Amino acid sequence: MKHFFFSLPLGMRYMVLSAFGFSVMAVCVKYASIEGIPVLEIVAARALVSLLLSYADIHRKRIPAFGQRKDLLFMRGLVGSVTLVCVYYSITHLPLAEATVLQYLYPIFTAVLALFFLKEHIHWSLIVSIVLSFIGLLLVVRPTFLFGELAQDLSYFAVLVGILGAIGSSIAYVLVRKLNQTEDSSVIIFYFPLIALPFSLILLGNDFVMPSAYACGLLVLVGIFTQVGQIGLTKAMQTEAAGRATAFSYLQVVFATLFGWFFFQEIPDMWFVVGAFFILIGVLVNLMAKHKAS
Repeated sequence: MKHFFFSLPLGMRYMVLSAFGFSVMAVCVKYASIEGIPVLEIVAARALVSLLLSYADIHRKRIPAFGQRKDLLFMRGLVGSVTLVCVYYSITHLPLAEATVLQYLYPIFTAVLALFFLKEHIHWSLIVSIVLSFIGLLLVVRPTFLFGELAQDLSYFAVLVGILGAIGSSIAYVLVRKLNQTEDSSVIIFYFPLIALPFSLILLGNDFVMPSAYACGLLVLVGIFTQVGQIGLTKAMQTEAAGRATAFSYLQVVFATLFGWFFFQEIPDMWFVVGAFFILIGVLVNLMAKHKAS
C-alpha cells in the first residue's frame, strides 16, 4: 500500500491527503454539532484556526500576505465561505457518507467550468471517470424517483443545500486554478479563512454557544484537519488539470464511509458498496490514462 501511494503522481498524492484531511474534519464537525455547537460557530472556529496557521505559513515564507489579484482572492474567499456553510449544514443533517457523496457532485461542475474558463481539454478518460463515478453516487444516495421503496430517507432540504455546496465548490476550485497562475498557494489558502471568519461571525449574531472543553478540542481539530485538506487540495491543483484532480478526490467518499461506520455506527449496505466500487473504478480509469499519457 505504501509503495502504491508513492508510485502515484505528486498531484494525486496531494489529493489523497486532501481527501483524508477533509474526511477527518467532517467527523469532528458532526461531533461538534452533537455537542450543540451551531453550524456558523463551527465555521467561525475553523476559520480562526486556519487563519492563524495560514498566517504563520506566510510569515515563514516571508511573502506578501495579500497577493496580487485581490479581486479574485476575495471572490475565492467569499465563494468558499458560502460553500463551507452549505457543506457543514449537510454534514450535520445527513449521514456522513451521504453528505460527502453529495459534496462530490462537484467534479461534474468543475470539469464544465474548466472547459469554458480555463480552456482545458477534456480527455475521454475524464468523461468515463465522471460517468462511472456519477453512477456510483446514484447507487449510494438512492433517490426516490429512481429507487422507489428502496430510496434513502433523507431530508430534501439538506440534500439541496449539499448540492449547492457542490456547485460552490466547483466555482471555488476553478478560481483556485486561475489564481495559481499568479499567487503563492499559501496566499490563496490564507484568503479563505480571512473572509470566512467575519462572514460567519456576522451571520451567527447572538446565536453563539459557549463550548465545553471537549467541544473546544473538536473545533480546533476541525480547523487543523481542514488546513491539511486545503493544503493538499491547493497543491494538487497546481500540478493537475482541474477536472482530473477533482475526479481523483472521490476517494473521500471511501474515507467517509469507513469513518461513518467506525465513529457513528453508520453501517454501509450493499447498495453503498456497489456504488463505492463504481467510484473506485472511475478513479482507476483516470489514473491509468494519466500513466499511459506520461
